[in-house]
Amino acid sequence: MAEHDPSAPALFEIGALAPAQSTTRATSSFMDLEDPRYAYMFGFLQADGHLAPGTGRKGRLSVEISVRDIAILREFQQLTPYNSSITERVRSTNFAEQHHSATWTLCDLEARTRINGLGLPYGRKSKRITPPRVEFCRRDYLRGIIDADGSIGYTGQGLPFVSLTTASAAVGAYLCRYAKVVTGAARQIGRNARDGVYNVVYTKEAAVQLAEHLYYPGCLSLARKRTAATSLASWERPATMRVRPPGRRWKPWEDRVLLALDDDTASAAELGRSKASCSVRLWRLKTGQVPRPEDVPPGT
Repeated sequence: MAEHDPSAPALFEIGALAPAQSTTRATSSFMDLEDPRYAYMFGFLQADGHLAPGTGRKGRLSVEISVRDIAILREFQQLTPYNSSITERVRSTNFAEQHHSATWTLCDLEARTRINGLGLPYGRKSKRITPPRVEFCRRDYLRGIIDADGSIGYTGQGLPFVSLTTASAAVGAYLCRYAKVVTGAARQIGRNARDGVYNVVYTKEAAVQLAEHLYYPGCLSLARKRTAATSLASWERPATMRVRPPGRRWKPWEDRVLLALDDDTASAAELGRSKASCSVRLWRLKTGQVPRPEDVPPGT
């Protein structure tokens, strides 16, 4: 399970799930996160932005994305009452010989100080970002995170999905808690052994409900992901697809039996679980994907 700072009780407060859908606030100041537009913008900046320090008062905030999404950078520019620029470039990357990108750059110190104070660190920040410690529009913030670092669409088997890949334990855990309130689907996250990131995935009805909730009419978002989110609403579970019952959580005593027997067939018979379930759980215990029973706090 993801770690989080116990000294920050406000970090995982869910609050109202459906704030007013108005996209304007007459009294909004720059980066007022109770304004849905700025909450979305801040989430996007946390995930895809970069604050670079400079000597003296110098420095810059920049966001580089594919040129196909340049419209969102223009929205950010309009929302920012400071001088900023949008440039384009074509370069070779590991993924394409010619990658056409657009970059929004903001250098003003006052603006950078405001954004930094809300929780966008200077330098490497992927593991350090957390949900804001001030009041903010939660679903708009999460939509910004997902627009930048998530995916929405259909799997190869035609199942709707919403996913997020993040290096931040706090952001991953917050999405899990928020989505559980919205959809009822529970997720426990753990770092991917290969690259140390969290992959949170919702499929089927949970994906449809989450996409509908986050991408409400008139919201600020990437056009292509808004279109993808809208398309999920047409999905219906096939009559032949059974509804899977809620998962049976593993208890520390079961993990101890599993480790002691070290055999998925024998464990399945002893615990009344499937051989596949025991095999996967044993692998996760041995590779550190889940904590071993001796590392679990008493009473858990």
